[in-house]
Amino acid sequence: MLMAMAAGTMLFACGQSEEKSDMNNPFFEAYNTPFEVPPFDKIENAHFAPALREGIKEHQAEIDAIVANTEEPTFANTIEALENAGSLLAKVNIVFSNLNSANTNDELQAIAREMAPELSKHSDNITLNEQLFERIKSVYENQDAFGLNSEQTQLLDKTYKRFVRNGANLNDADKEKLREINSKLSVLSLQFGQNVLAETNGFKLVVDNEADLAGLPQELRDAAAADAKAAGEEGKWVFTLQNPSIMPFLQYAENRELRKQIWDAYQKRGGQGNEHDNQQALIEMANLRRVKANLLGYATHADYVLEETMAKNAENVYALLNQLWTPALAKAKEERAEMQAIATAEGADYQIEAWDWRFYEEKLRKQKFELDEQEVKPYFSLDKVQEGVFMVTNRLFGLTFNEISNIPTYHPEAKAYEVKEADGTHVGVLYMDFHPRASKRGGAWMTSYRPQQMENGERKAPIISIVCNFSKPTANAPALLTFDEVTTFFHEFGHALHGLLSNVQYRSLAGTSVPRDFVELPSQIMENWATEPSVMKEYAKHYQTGEVIPDDIIAKLNNSGTFGQGFATTEYLASSFLDLDYHTQTADITMNANDFEVASMKKIGLIGEIIPRHKSTYFQHIFSGGYSSGYYSYIWSGVLDTDAFQAFKETELFNQEKAQAFRKEILERGGTDEPMTMYVNFRGAEPKIDALLRKRGLDQVKVDRTK
Repeated sequence: MLMAMAAGTMLFACGQSEEKSDMNNPFFEAYNTPFEVPPFDKIENAHFAPALREGIKEHQAEIDAIVANTEEPTFANTIEALENAGSLLAKVNIVFSNLNSANTNDELQAIAREMAPELSKHSDNITLNEQLFERIKSVYENQDAFGLNSEQTQLLDKTYKRFVRNGANLNDADKEKLREINSKLSVLSLQFGQNVLAETNGFKLVVDNEADLAGLPQELRDAAAADAKAAGEEGKWVFTLQNPSIMPFLQYAENRELRKQIWDAYQKRGGQGNEHDNQQALIEMANLRRVKANLLGYATHADYVLEETMAKNAENVYALLNQLWTPALAKAKEERAEMQAIATAEGADYQIEAWDWRFYEEKLRKQKFELDEQEVKPYFSLDKVQEGVFMVTNRLFGLTFNEISNIPTYHPEAKAYEVKEADGTHVGVLYMDFHPRASKRGGAWMTSYRPQQMENGERKAPIISIVCNFSKPTANAPALLTFDEVTTFFHEFGHALHGLLSNVQYRSLAGTSVPRDFVELPSQIMENWATEPSVMKEYAKHYQTGEVIPDDIIAKLNNSGTFGQGFATTEYLASSFLDLDYHTQTADITMNANDFEVASMKKIGLIGEIIPRHKSTYFQHIFSGGYSSGYYSYIWSGVLDTDAFQAFKETELFNQEKAQAFRKEILERGGTDEPMTMYVNFRGAEPKIDALLRKRGLDQVKVDRTK
C-alpha cells in the first residue's frame, strides 16, 4: 500500500504543473485546522477547477504507477494501492459537491457544469483501463493465495464488480459508447438539479391583503413578513416553495384560490416549458440509462441497479410495493371520504382537490383527536429537540457532543460539534445546518467531508454533516418544529451516526457505503425513539414556560399516530412505482414525461386528489440524487427498522446489550459484509413486514375492490 502510494507521489512530483505550484490554493496544502476540517474560510470558488484538474492528474499518475508495477499483482500492490489512490481529487471533490448542494451560487454551478464531463472522463479512464483491470482480475481469481480477512475479501469483491459493472469487459467500440453515455448523463443529472433549485427559488406568492392570511398561525405570518422584508416587499407577506413555507400554508390558509396558486407552482416545477424545463432531459436520462444497462448485459436499468441491493430484482420490489399499495390506497379513499364530508358540511360546493387535501386533513385531525399542530409546536423548539437527539444518542451509545467555536464552517448558520466516546476518546466532527436559504437545495440529507478510514494502523476520524430545511426562527419565537421535522431530525442523525461510528479499514467501505435499501435502517430506527412518550417528556418542553409536554397532548399524538397514513404511504408508493416504471423499460420511452407519469399512475389507480410525492420533473432522488431504481428503499428499510426496534420495545428502550449489538453489527461495520448477514447477526432472524403494517395502521384496513 505505502509503496504504491510513494511511487505514485514520486512520479507526480517530477512533473508538477503550474496549477499545483499555486500554494495560495488551500487544497494543495495539509489542512491546518482543528481536526483537519476543510479551511472553508480560505476556500474560494476560483480554487476548485484548478484543484480538481490537479487531482485528476495526480490520480492518473497513481493509476499509471499501479499499472507499471512489474511485480505480480497482489492485494497490496493493486487493490489497496487503488483504494488509496486519488486522495487529492477526493479531498477537493467532496468539498465541492457538498458546497454545491448546501451553499451554492451561480459561479459554483457554472464550475460544476464545466467540470462534469472532465470528471466523468477521468472516472471512465480508470474503470475502462484494460491493464489495470487485468491486475484486478488476477488478484480476484487468485484471492485464496493472499490470506485475506473478511474486510479485504469484501473490498476485493466490490472492486472487481465495480470495474465489471462499469464496462471493463466491453470491447473498444462499446467502451467508447459507454464513455459518451456517462458524459451525457453527468451533465444532464447536474442540470436537472440546478433547474429544480432555480424553479423552487423562482416563485414567490406575495400577499398584500391581510384578509388573505385568514387561518394562518401567527408564527407563519411572522416568517412570511420576514421573507417579504428580505425580498424588498416590506409590509407584505411572502410565501415560497420551501417546505416550511408552502406546507403550512396549504394546511391552514382559508383562501382556496391562493392555495391552488401556490400548489400549482409547486407541482409544475421543472415542467413549465421554460429555460428550466426538465421534461426532455429526464426522458433522455431514462433512455440513456437503459442503453447503458443493455451495453453492460442487463435488460433494464433496474436490473443493473438492483443486482447489488438487498431486493436483488424489480420483481421483489414490485411485490413489496403492491403488498402495501392495496391497503394504503384503501385507507386514502377512506380519508378522502371523511374530508369530503367535512367540506360538504361546511357548505363547500366542490369536490376536494389536491390543493385542499392538507387543509381538510388538518380539520379532520382536530375533529378526530382534538389535536392542533399549533398546540404541539411550542414544545418542539429546535434547541430542545437537539438536546433530545443528543440525549438519546448518549443513552444508547455513550456519545457526547460539544460545540466547537474556533473552527471554520461553510456558512454562518452551520455549527460544528466534536463527538466523543464516554471516556473522552475523539469520534469525529459533526456539522449541522438547519434552515432553508436560496443557496441550499430542498430536503434533508447527511453527507461527509471525510469518511472514516484507518491510516498507519490508527483510526482517521470522520467529518460528517447533516443539512436540513426546518422552520426558521421568527422575530417573536425561536425555531419551532413540526412533529414531522422532529422525526426528520432524528432520521438524519441516524445517518450521521452511521458515518460517525464507522470503524473499518477502507474508506470505500466506511459508514453509509452500503446498498440503498439498507442505508435507511440506521436513520429510520432513530425516528422510533423520537415518538416514545417517555423520551418525548425528556426533550419536549414549552419554549416559553419550560413546561414538559402534557400527557394529554402525548396521548393525542399517540392516538393520531396512524392518522393520514393512507395519504402519506400512497404518495410515497406512487413515486416508488414511478421510479421503477421509468427504469424497467426495455425500449426507448417515446412519450413525453407528463404522459408517461399519467400512464404510470393510471396503472396503479392513484386517485386524482393525490399526486406522487415527487413528480417526474422535480424527482431529484432519481434524476440527480443517486436513487434511480432505488426510491423504494425507504419502505424496504422501513420493514427493517420497525422489526429492529422491536428488539428494544420487547426489552427496554435503552437496552445496552441491544444498543451495543446494533452499533457493533450495523453502525461500525459500514459495507464490510452482506446487509442481511449483518441484520441477522443483530436481530437473530430475518425481518418480517408485520411491524411496519401495524405502525402505519394498514394491518386492519378493509379493502373494497369495487371502488
